[in-house]
Amino acid sequence: MKTIGIIGGMSWESSALYYQNINELTKQQLGGLHSAKIILSSVDFADIERLQHQADWGQLGDILAAEAKRLEQAQADFILIATNTMHKVADAVQSAIQIPLLHIADATAKELVKQQHQKVAFIGTRYSMEEDFYIKRLEDQYGLDVITPSKPDRDSIHRVIYEELYLGKIRPESRAVYIDIVNRLQDAGAEAVIAGCTEITLLLKQEHVSVPLFDTAYIHAKAAVDEALNGF
Repeated sequence: MKTIGIIGGMSWESSALYYQNINELTKQQLGGLHSAKIILSSVDFADIERLQHQADWGQLGDILAAEAKRLEQAQADFILIATNTMHKVADAVQSAIQIPLLHIADATAKELVKQQHQKVAFIGTRYSMEEDFYIKRLEDQYGLDVITPSKPDRDSIHRVIYEELYLGKIRPESRAVYIDIVNRLQDAGAEAVIAGCTEITLLLKQEHVSVPLFDTAYIHAKAAVDEALNGF
């Protein structure tokens, strides 16, 4: 079994989901008392959020690259960044280490292609929805047609993530806002919706919408387990 290195804490709520999902999936595959071999390096999200707000992505890349090096030195076989948004600095992280970085967008895109979805909607932080580091990867490398919400809807999604979900607050009124946004995206032709922030599925679950909802945290965790157990 390979050892999974996780850069977490962005936020710790979603990192806890990663830990739970990876271990549950490992147990499902191996049975008995099996659990995953994990090394977790968890950052202080207040520092990360401040630098995000300042658009200091260079320093953010340095911080995550340093965490990745620690995981590599601790004998992790490959690394996850347990958040969608911080994959903006994925290239800086990968260039700092010799072991593979398992990219969340690749894992998600492969699952979408497997299920034969082509026109998909993406919801997440403003950074992920409005910049090209994630969506362009989906389009250029996997041929997906990605649509995003309107500007007012993007603002609503982002606000709920940073003011509520990152703080562990789950509010029914915010769920209703998200459901309305997803329904509008479905009306615009989306065959599936990517929950492109790892906290979103704390609030919005498949039972709340009729369009297929792709939980990126779960998909990423499953890809990690598949890699860790490959050949085991």
